[in-house]
Amino acid sequence: MAAFTSIMLGLAIGGAAIKAVGTIKSGNAAARLGTAQREAAESQAELSDFNAQVATLQAEDAIVRGQDEEQRFRTRVRSAIGAQRAGFAAGNIDVSSGSAVDVQADTAFLGEMDALTIRTNAAREAWGFKVQAEDLTRRGQIQRKEGAMYEKAGKSARTASRFDTAGSLVGTGASLLEAKYGMGRRGN
Repeated sequence: MAAFTSIMLGLAIGGAAIKAVGTIKSGNAAARLGTAQREAAESQAELSDFNAQVATLQAEDAIVRGQDEEQRFRTRVRSAIGAQRAGFAAGNIDVSSGSAVDVQADTAFLGEMDALTIRTNAAREAWGFKVQAEDLTRRGQIQRKEGAMYEKAGKSARTASRFDTAGSLVGTGASLLEAKYGMGRRGN
């Protein structure tokens, strides 16, 4: 009977040890997973930051391109007015009065409206890039927070696994003592 009891005690100790090792390994794996998820989130956040910087540069470029196009358009309008004046003068029409002035004024007015439209369109394009940059910046912030939460959850799982292991070992030890010495039995 003593040999059987020794075998049972050995199996109980072995089982507790195997469970303890498995629980600790599981907790360590959870911690590693949390760290890996944080690192992945950080990589995503860095990509979002980069893309936000690109969008900011695109916004600046849209404004510069708009200014250039606006200036080129105004130059073309001035050229068109000059061609109108030359045409009027070639036809012996006074370019400083009457219909000739009205035509030139209309051309200048419509040209200015179109130039302002070019400027407005560039500003709208830049605004779209700025909104995109802000969105990407905020996504990066969220990704970093998520990564930190993943890492914290992994560390918590590792800590919990260690407490679980300690509790299991204490419980197994108490059960073994009770089985071996009959502690806690009534009537002894």
